[in-house]
Amino acid sequence: MSIYKTQEAARENNDMEAYAATLHDDYEFIMHLDNSSMSKDQAMEMFSFMMNSDDFVTHESRCLYENDEAMVTHGVMSFPDGTREAVLAFHQIQDGKVIRMETGATLLP
Repeated sequence: MSIYKTQEAARENNDMEAYAATLHDDYEFIMHLDNSSMSKDQAMEMFSFMMNSDDFVTHESRCLYENDEAMVTHGVMSFPDGTREAVLAFHQIQDGKVIRMETGATLLP
């Protein structure tokens, strides 16, 4: 199964262990807001909070490209303050797991 499909199934089932299993131990998440980075543990804490909240919703999630080295995803996210962003994410893959993810986003009307 592809990493994208595994991650989507984990999100749908709120299975944080399955989601974490798709991430490399040296995973790094680079945020588009301020170019700051998070480790796997820090990112999983944020992902868990977002997945367990009704205030963060991802719409129209899709995988644009995936192979053994990279994955590109796109979706629209709704946030607690009522804003929405189109989010494009690049995932670098190493040893069958995501080792680095960097996002870019556009604020939607």
